[in-house]
Amino acid sequence: MSSKAPSVKDIDDLLPQTQCQQCSFQGCLPYATALIEGSTTIDRCAPGGVRTMEALAKTLHQDPTPYYDSTKAHYQPPTLAKIREAECIGCTKCITACPVDAIIGSGKKMHTVLSDICTGCRLCVEPCPVDCIDLIPDTADPADKANLSRQRYQQREHRLTTEKSLARKQFQAAKKVAAVGDGKQDYIAAAMERSLAKRKSLKESS
Repeated sequence: MSSKAPSVKDIDDLLPQTQCQQCSFQGCLPYATALIEGSTTIDRCAPGGVRTMEALAKTLHQDPTPYYDSTKAHYQPPTLAKIREAECIGCTKCITACPVDAIIGSGKKMHTVLSDICTGCRLCVEPCPVDCIDLIPDTADPADKANLSRQRYQQREHRLTTEKSLARKQFQAAKKVAAVGDGKQDYIAAAMERSLAKRKSLKESS
């Protein structure tokens, strides 16, 4: 009797939830989905390394042997982002880039990284215009952060989706108001033309 086929959740549970996108997918869940669909390979999780690759191979009933070299080649040990706060200009680009909302601050104010939440995804480094973000070793076990990181990532995705939906609704409402406004202006212009025409007619007949 064949064993039960793994689900997307089964695969997602094996991933470190850094949401780093280094696998070329937008997060751990999309990568897990692609693995189930058979459209990608088990050696693409850079922060997961050999341990994650072997776990994926076992769950997906694949031979891990062909993937050891490539997995080791692009493995990245756990890190944390750290902002050199004295150099921060408060541009908020790192806040926007963080997939788990681990950076706090506001426009033109100093930002800081919450180290107990940061997944070391590195996504905040490139957008920083003043290059004030360092990556330092993270000595914590990545597995200890996985559930929290997944939860915060899902919350952020839900928030962004809600904000986009609200923005679309506001845009559509603004278009309707503008259309009504244009119609009102046309109505007023037409009424003025009729009034002028009537006055002209009365003047000519007098």
